[in-house]
Amino acid sequence: MDSNTSPAWRPAATSCAYRAGSGPGAVPGSCDGLPARRAGVRIPPFMSRGRCGINSQWPFQDFFELGALAGAVPCARLHTRQVLWEWDLRNLGASAELLVSELVTNAVTASRAMEQAFPVRLWLASDSVQVLILVWDASRQSPVRMGTSDEAENGRGLMLVEAISEQWGWYFREGSDGKFVWAVVQA
Repeated sequence: MDSNTSPAWRPAATSCAYRAGSGPGAVPGSCDGLPARRAGVRIPPFMSRGRCGINSQWPFQDFFELGALAGAVPCARLHTRQVLWEWDLRNLGASAELLVSELVTNAVTASRAMEQAFPVRLWLASDSVQVLILVWDASRQSPVRMGTSDEAENGRGLMLVEAISEQWGWYFREGSDGKFVWAVVQA
């Protein structure tokens, strides 16, 4: 493989995405580098770095910014459903919607706990086989999977993310506020 060829990113491959925090007990990683700036779309750093080229590996891309409000979660779910329908990935819709719900719920909760109101950002990307869901919030607190009882009404979000996704993780980008939490779902 020559230096101009980028390997396709797969959840099990060693890549920028894989080096990021990968769930419970993970060491947070960072794939700094400038986000790709094309057509005003904000691309997560690990998707746009050298070996993780965004254009060839992720031909379908979407960005959606939401206020940290209670209505953000159903809006993000509906948006995800419509985008996956447009990309002809309806078979991944239910799993992707659930992952988006959990990640956006956590992001809204984290953002609302801050002194200043910050938006929540959602990226969707696909290579027609898998969908990458990435959510940013302004909090620097890492996500923590809660140990909950069967009767608890809350606290199962990251357990669901872990159970439904092929892989998930999180990272902080050096020199910026907030964190990125991501999950991959595939058919």
